[in-house]
Amino acid sequence: MSRDFTPKVITANALIEGDVVYFTAKDGWTRHLGEAEVLTDEADADLRLLQAQAQTHLTVGVYLADVAPGADGPQPTHFREDFRRKGPSNLFHGKQADSLTRA
Repeated sequence: MSRDFTPKVITANALIEGDVVYFTAKDGWTRHLGEAEVLTDEADADLRLLQAQAQTHLTVGVYLADVAPGADGPQPTHFREDFRRKGPSNLFHGKQADSLTRA
């Protein structure tokens, strides 16, 4: 029995910086999940994944990640993806350091 297709975004790591990035509807990459293209059709998701994977000069480890609609755009449905979007697991690096300076 096949599972129903759930909404997804395409995610990867930026090749140079290593940051988590998301594929946009304009064939670019963003560091903000809320700007990612949400894919609701399996065939479309497969095609977009191939297009994203072709950008080997920009990203590494491209894959589809499950999301759910949220008030501020797509939200991860799996712990791993929520953890990835928050940045490094130790403070004073990357996105977590930026949030400390903004507080």
